[in-house]
Amino acid sequence: MPKLWNETIEAHRRAVRDAILNTTAELAAEHGVRSVTMSQIAEQVGIGRATLYKYFPDIEAILLAWHDRQITEHLGQLVEVRDRTDGPGDQLEAVLRAFAHISRQSRGHHGTELGAILHRDERVVRAQQQLHGMIRDLLSEGAQTGAFRADIAPDELATYCLHALTAAAALPSEAAADRLVTVTLSGLRDGHSTQDDRRPTSRHEHHGHRAGHPEH
Repeated sequence: MPKLWNETIEAHRRAVRDAILNTTAELAAEHGVRSVTMSQIAEQVGIGRATLYKYFPDIEAILLAWHDRQITEHLGQLVEVRDRTDGPGDQLEAVLRAFAHISRQSRGHHGTELGAILHRDERVVRAQQQLHGMIRDLLSEGAQTGAFRADIAPDELATYCLHALTAAAALPSEAAADRLVTVTLSGLRDGHSTQDDRRPTSRHEHHGHRAGHPEH
């Protein structure tokens, strides 16, 4: 069979597969997973039910494949954001802002039956580990240059970032998500100065004054 013909068939299969994934996710989000049938999906996509079964055995398999595609795309976006920015400080800020906005875009799945299925997906755990590692490495590099605090382990700070910004899913606007990122970043930077930098505020070195009480 000619190579061009093979490529054409493969492109057609990818297009059908993508249509199946998109249609199923939309129907599940709109009507609930249990109300969606394979016949309904096939009709919406414009293929026969027998053809649909050649691609996927059931609805849950379709949803997991859709979710896998989403995860891959999101991680790709975050890597791209990191790589087109210079310096660990700016890189981390860019990644965290992108992650917060992705969390908001995915909020329709939280607390739903669809969300319950998707979050049993082991690929979620792997993706979280990859993202955690990316953030941890940027925090470690930033701590060495003084961009981020060095008094807390980068691994702990990465966990803090992910938990804090997952909350962006519940925020009402992109602006609110940006504000949450700003607050999170301030927590990463506070405390990275040395004890000597903070000493002038002590009662013994503040021009001979106690805090709030002049000494006579």
